[in-house]
Amino acid sequence: MTLAGEQNLKSLDLYNQDLGKVPKSVWKHFELEWLNLAENGLRSIPGEIGNLVRLTMLDLGHNQLTSLPESLGKLVGLRFLYISNNRLRAIPASLWKLKSLVYLNITDNGLTRLPHQIGNLSTLIELRLYNNRLAALPDEIGKLKNLRELHLMGNQLTSLPESIGKLKHLRKLILEGNKIEALPNALGGLKQLTDLDLRNNRLPHIPGSIGKLKNLRFLDLRANRLTELPSSLTKLERLEKLDLRWNKSLAIPKWLTELEERGCIVYM
Repeated sequence: MTLAGEQNLKSLDLYNQDLGKVPKSVWKHFELEWLNLAENGLRSIPGEIGNLVRLTMLDLGHNQLTSLPESLGKLVGLRFLYISNNRLRAIPASLWKLKSLVYLNITDNGLTRLPHQIGNLSTLIELRLYNNRLAALPDEIGKLKNLRELHLMGNQLTSLPESIGKLKHLRKLILEGNKIEALPNALGGLKQLTDLDLRNNRLPHIPGSIGKLKNLRFLDLRANRLTELPSSLTKLERLEKLDLRWNKSLAIPKWLTELEERGCIVYM
């Protein structure tokens, strides 16, 4: 495949073309702003990708990449980056210099740690990290002041840092399928949170500060180890659905009827 005849090419969609390798001619199109290379069986990306400094969207998802070039850090105008469904175990340090990113998808890889430099990406609105092997989050996660969605399901997390409460604009926090045993009181600082998914963890209790989440609409606590619930849940006046199923030792409090009378669906 050659693109030599194309002039002033700003958008290039090579999705699912069974390329195996990116044509060299792609790296000569310095004017590119949008590049989709997903689903092509790619095993590597050459350093020449750093030449495409006008890119705002790059999709390298659903390939067989085990590493990324450091030159990725030259794409300072990048706003959307998809590197999901690869074989990545680490991310080049240069990626954390991409301070224009608003969307970052690293799902379905083999990441075991998230470096503290994640805090550099202060423009991020949506961060997807599910189905990796993360055992902990760095305190710097709290520096993502514009973050609205944080997707972490299917990792190895056992706790959350107190700094999570600094994410004042967070709307969705998805933590399904981890090994979380306790939640920080700082969780109550997430004043804009509407969706909190904690199903399939190891929580014996929920902090009373959850009652401060005045905008919470959906709370999923299925399949934990809960024995009791904080009465502060009655303060969640916007709660539409509370799922408590598969908590075998949970004592059901009488005040749950108060939630139901307000129109909240409660599954037990």
